[in-house]
Amino acid sequence: MPEKKSNWLIPVGIGAAAVIAGGATLGYLYLRGTFSDVSPLASAKIVPDEALMAGFVSPDAKSWAQLQQFGTKEAQQLIGKSLADFNQQMLKESQIDYDKDVKPWLGSVMFAVLPATTSPTPPTPPTPPTPPTPSVVNAPNLLFVVGTKDKISLFNFANKLNTSKEKLAESDYKGVKILEPTNKSGKTYVAVLGDHVIFSDSKKSVESAIDTYKGEPSFASQEGVRSMVTKGVDIQNPVVQLYLPNYGSSIQQLIANNPNASPLPPESLNQLKMIKSLVAGIAIDNSGIRIKAVAKIDPALNLVEYKPTPGKVIAQFPLDTVALVSGQGIKQGWSAFVTQTKSIPGWQEQFEQMRQQLKTNFNLDLDEDVIGWMDGEFALGAVSANQGISAQFGFGGALVLKTSDRKTAENTLAKINEVAKAQAINVTQRNIQGKTVTEFSSPGQEAWLGYGWLDGESLFIATGGSVVDAMASNSQSLENSPSFKAITNTLPKPNAGYFYLDMDKTMALMNRNLANNQQSPIPPEASAFLNSIRGIGLTATQPDSSTSNMEILLALKPKSGN
Repeated sequence: MPEKKSNWLIPVGIGAAAVIAGGATLGYLYLRGTFSDVSPLASAKIVPDEALMAGFVSPDAKSWAQLQQFGTKEAQQLIGKSLADFNQQMLKESQIDYDKDVKPWLGSVMFAVLPATTSPTPPTPPTPPTPPTPSVVNAPNLLFVVGTKDKISLFNFANKLNTSKEKLAESDYKGVKILEPTNKSGKTYVAVLGDHVIFSDSKKSVESAIDTYKGEPSFASQEGVRSMVTKGVDIQNPVVQLYLPNYGSSIQQLIANNPNASPLPPESLNQLKMIKSLVAGIAIDNSGIRIKAVAKIDPALNLVEYKPTPGKVIAQFPLDTVALVSGQGIKQGWSAFVTQTKSIPGWQEQFEQMRQQLKTNFNLDLDEDVIGWMDGEFALGAVSANQGISAQFGFGGALVLKTSDRKTAENTLAKINEVAKAQAINVTQRNIQGKTVTEFSSPGQEAWLGYGWLDGESLFIATGGSVVDAMASNSQSLENSPSFKAITNTLPKPNAGYFYLDMDKTMALMNRNLANNQQSPIPPEASAFLNSIRGIGLTATQPDSSTSNMEILLALKPKSGN
């Protein structure tokens, strides 16, 4: 009998040991974060549903390390010094080393903007009676939700805090401890909710998060948010995501809470509410820092039918173009703008004054003679200039307008020429590589404005003789510029047009103008940052009537500085 019992106990003992070992393994894996959910959706489930917006920051070192492939030597040194100073300051104040104490357990970071709390100011007994004191409006509250991927490291971090000079006060809210450092000038309230640590400078925000964790509606329960935070923006290597599920009302509330902001007119508020939601992402890729935003809109907001621009106008600007903005349909945009502002007091009177002045001074109809023929592509650019009146600034302006009604455009220009002559302005013509150019100048001075036709449908207008020459001759166009290609080639096509800025040319102009005007140079820190940027590109697309996309590229120079 004892022998049989002994034989029966052996497998039971082995099984018990296996269960205990398995439980210990599962416990270890849990503590090491194997089962922790630090996704954007998990964090959004802790954010209260009244949040106006939320953002998710990836702490993945590999994603942020992509920045190391960019920047001048000076910029790299500046970033390294800033990080070292930050870590040293943390060590000095709290004996905390980010790499050793925080990085091992930091799994994710979400921040949320909660509505400002309005607290009435108690009225002072009036003598004599005075009007009631208005409510005091505070700034919106920030709540941070930090996902933990390793509870053992977090436990060690907490122990280090307890043994440091940092003193903590404790309070209880619905069974959850809220900690508050007591030796800092600014208040911070901290609580642990499952796999997440929450903190805010508002105790009410922390309490609201605890309510949410215990079952109250969350940010994730708002309509469309679950899909928004799960999908995010289709962008490579995102490091930051922003979510505004009720864009119009959220922006309206943020403006209302800002005492320095002017109230928006009802028409603007109505348009703002037509933007239903917005999700944006910031990413680091091989070109630099990329920002993409996707807005869901009411189709009624599309006052002008979206049509991609052909992009041919880019080729009509010279290689020395510093900056440019392009698009199409000035006529259509103007018509929509006039219709849209009919209900806004004062606007129609201003339009009528403009129409009357043009009719009186130039015998021109604003809507037909000036705007009516501007129905094609357009681009406005800044072109480098080292001669003539534009040389003092280092650049001059140039505008190209494509039209399907050249006859009306020529009639308008002819009327302007006659008015200029009547004002004792010299109106002369010259030929530049087969193109007839008309220029305006004051007696005894060189031309300050000129225009001409680049082809059968493209009119250019430029300031200063050297820019006129550059636009009319244009042996090398902007679209062949290595900088323009690097900045715009990765932006979506077709699109509504571009904003383009060449940072090297811009910095050269800024430094030159500062030196000429005997002003202080750009601070070394700012200069190091700006010199790391190759340029900026921006464009917009509209896949359908209810979706509007915008993409921005901050193109950075490779680490070699080339």
